[in-house]
Amino acid sequence: MFKNKKTVLLLAALIIIIAAAAGAWLFMGNKGDDQAGSAQNGSRTPADGEPKSLSQQFYIYDTVVTIKIYGDTVSQKNMDDIQQMLERMDIEFSRTKEGGEIYNVNLAAGKNAVAVSDETLDAVKLSIKYAEEMNGLFDPTIGPLVDLWNIGNGGEKVPSQAEIDKAKSLTNYKDIIIDEQAKTVKLAKAGMVLDLGGIGKGYAADRIADYLREQGLDSAMINLGGSSIIGLGTKPGGAQWNIGLQDPDKSRGTQLGTIKISDEVIDASGVYERYFVQDGVRYHHILDPRTGYPGQNGLKSVTIMSPNATDADALSTGVFLMGYEEGLKYLESLPEKAEGFFITDDNKIYATPGIRERLVLTDPSYSFGN
Repeated sequence: MFKNKKTVLLLAALIIIIAAAAGAWLFMGNKGDDQAGSAQNGSRTPADGEPKSLSQQFYIYDTVVTIKIYGDTVSQKNMDDIQQMLERMDIEFSRTKEGGEIYNVNLAAGKNAVAVSDETLDAVKLSIKYAEEMNGLFDPTIGPLVDLWNIGNGGEKVPSQAEIDKAKSLTNYKDIIIDEQAKTVKLAKAGMVLDLGGIGKGYAADRIADYLREQGLDSAMINLGGSSIIGLGTKPGGAQWNIGLQDPDKSRGTQLGTIKISDEVIDASGVYERYFVQDGVRYHHILDPRTGYPGQNGLKSVTIMSPNATDADALSTGVFLMGYEEGLKYLESLPEKAEGFFITDDNKIYATPGIRERLVLTDPSYSFGN
């Protein structure tokens, strides 16, 4: 028996953290230092000729963040700086953390504008840009629908149509009012809820990459819970990062294939992340602003590859809702470099040409559909 309540609470907290770490990864790499989800905290004494490296895990953004940095000048201060950045953005961008900037914007919805930091203003402006470019399929004001469905927090059930219609009436990115000179954000209607969850992790990953480059550190693996992964530069020696791709039907760590990246982002959204089943129907967390319901288009997941994690994060939501045919056309029409592949319910993979050439399938139950 445990001797006191403090011991019990500490063990319970440890179990929660371990469980979160085990369930966090969308991707798992092959054997080697680029194995996503396997980084160990602390530095490693390099053998002769090997570069110095430092790795650390943080539990933030409700997930496990793993950072591994290579470079002779890397130090614990770099990790401490990254932790402070993550903690700051986690509070700034959260719609649920009291005192955060987005929380305050939502609190003042329909009333007054709220002054925000340059960082938050930038993230909100980017969200509006993505919403405009994808005709509202990506919508940062989806918060009322997210709160209504509450998927992933227990006790889920399909809301009534009246409830969905009310939440939909409060979902419109065009009702975000930005004053760049005053650095304020205002929501036009009471009850609106700004939600930056669609780009938050990607934005944070980009800021970490920017910081590392500024520090002269250009070889790193940045993994925000598996949903946003940056292979910064290349591995020491010039080899590409080898990333294993999660099988959406299997337990974490079971891969369907591999792909190599360098100075590139890989980001995914899927119906297997958070969902519930009611009357034999799976309702997942990717909500369609047009209908107010989870998108139902025969897709299991979408994976986006891009030089920019914020772009990839937003695209993975928007093109999922487009479906694979429209989504492929949209990706191929973009002026910036963006690649992707879609996995359908029948285990077919539909990929843009650049991905089709690089993706190595290792599970015979999957095959290319195009």
